[in-house]
Amino acid sequence: MSTDDLRSGTKKTATGAGATRPEAEEMADHVASIREEIESLKTTVTNIANRQMGRAQDKAMETAYEAEEHIRKNPLQSVAIAAGLGFLFGIFTRR
Repeated sequence: MSTDDLRSGTKKTATGAGATRPEAEEMADHVASIREEIESLKTTVTNIANRQMGRAQDKAMETAYEAEEHIRKNPLQSVAIAAGLGFLFGIFTRR
């Protein structure tokens, strides 16, 4: 190996298919950088998903409360709706 080869970085190593040592180190740094970005994205997505889950739970609780209030205010109508839905459910599950 000559000094010109060292300066130009043309000596091939076993680190990659035709990659020189500086290129291989640069690729390793790039891969490490990508891994850090993926971890950051994973954390961000997890935080967003947790917030959305909380919102969905809040909305479900609010809807259940509203349904309960409607049932208390209109018990006969609620029983009629429940009976109708039960009847339809029974018809569709027989097929």
